Amino acid sequence: MHSPDPIPLSNNLYTTSQLTLAIDSGLTSMSALNTTALALPNTSYNGLGMVPQMGWNSWNTFGCSISEDIILKAAQALVDSGLSELGYTYVLIDDCWHASARHSDGRPKEDPTKFPRGLSALVDDIHNLGLKAGIYSSAGIYTCGLEFGSLGYEEIDAKAYADWGFDYLKYDNCFSAGQFGTAKLSYDRYKLMSNALVNTGRDIFYSICNWGQDQSWMWATTISNSYRMSGDIDDTFNQQKDWCPFDANSNAPEGHGCSIANILEKASPILQKQVRGAWADLDMLEVGNGGMSTDEYIVHFTMWALLKSPLILGNDLTNMDEVAKNIVSNKALIAINQIMQGSANPAQRVKGKFGEVQIWKGSLPDGAYTVAIINFTDEDIIMDVLFKDIFRDDGENVQAIKFKAVDLWAGFFYSNSEDTAFGSNDLPDTVSDQLSQLEIRKHAGRFWVFKPIDEEEEKKVLIGKYNMQSSRSV
Repeated sequence: MHSPDPIPLSNNLYTTSQLTLAIDSGLTSMSALNTTALALPNTSYNGLGMVPQMGWNSWNTFGCSISEDIILKAAQALVDSGLSELGYTYVLIDDCWHASARHSDGRPKEDPTKFPRGLSALVDDIHNLGLKAGIYSSAGIYTCGLEFGSLGYEEIDAKAYADWGFDYLKYDNCFSAGQFGTAKLSYDRYKLMSNALVNTGRDIFYSICNWGQDQSWMWATTISNSYRMSGDIDDTFNQQKDWCPFDANSNAPEGHGCSIANILEKASPILQKQVRGAWADLDMLEVGNGGMSTDEYIVHFTMWALLKSPLILGNDLTNMDEVAKNIVSNKALIAINQIMQGSANPAQRVKGKFGEVQIWKGSLPDGAYTVAIINFTDEDIIMDVLFKDIFRDDGENVQAIKFKAVDLWAGFFYSNSEDTAFGSNDLPDTVSDQLSQLEIRKHAGRFWVFKPIDEEEEKKVLIGKYNMQSSRSV
């Protein structure tokens, strides 16, 4: 499959009319989109992050084995591959950029072997490519890689990041000196760096990486631009490990090695807390790292996009195969993830649990919906899906209308052979009442945009949404 033409992005924002145009054209050729932003209430504490961030992070592939050469090659690959034109613009240097100790006056110091020209020169190179640069630290005595942390050094470190020219800080949670256990303790610890970044006078996107500890979705929205809501991701689909707790509201350690299904299970009940400008971060993308099948990676990328998670690549961009590139280049899903429209509007699960078939539904402008049906079982299935299940929270008006279903993965191929075509739209031109005899492979999903077939049907959707919102406010 050839990659679709890139979207000409200047500020990575989408409007209602542009998304409608994309839906009407089949969500496959979106080069006609421009990037005029809608006027929206600014719920961001620092005016940044009005859409989820997109980019690349060094950790999943390179861990502590980073260098200036590795970072620059990744940045160049974002540009050469066309991914930067899709919105992947942040180049994030994760842990282990540090020297063995700070400067004598307390300022942070970069490793002179890994970064012989210094971080400032590297940031200049990234900026000259038209990209933005991010750095890492931890709200603790040490980072997770046992380098010096920023706890107690917030002001001096924030100033150094600004002086170096960084646009983004990922702020981790290791070695926190016991300053956790209540929302107030975590809030206060992370607010110190939030304030320090603002005090620099430079626009620096603030990404909290506290693994959901102390229920970050309850307090991080007013001091950050994104916040992790789970332990660290693992390149697995549905494995359940003891060291990655299952329940987002449990008091167990937050852990690591969390599968895609595990993270989605924890995300489902907390997405209602998400606001524009402070996004629930499901962690970095694993697409292209080799631990999952193509079906599983499609589910992974699709759900991260529909749930309005940041889209941060974590693979080796210099050795990326066409299948992985095509998955993360799905322009329809990027447009849905990035659209500037009203509230945050992440998709919500309406049926199913861990290990079962799940139905997720999200709202789009002009009466449209996203619909995802995912088979988390270990068997291929054929099933009917009733509208009363998909639209159970939208009332009988919506359940009774007729939609045009646009397959979000129509035309995707696993390889250059059309014999392995996946995701062709086998639904009728108009769907109503139910989706009949859907075939879904194990660990795969079907994903659509449902758009009312005419203005009268669209009015029924909008009336249904209004009535449901009114009933909730009583």
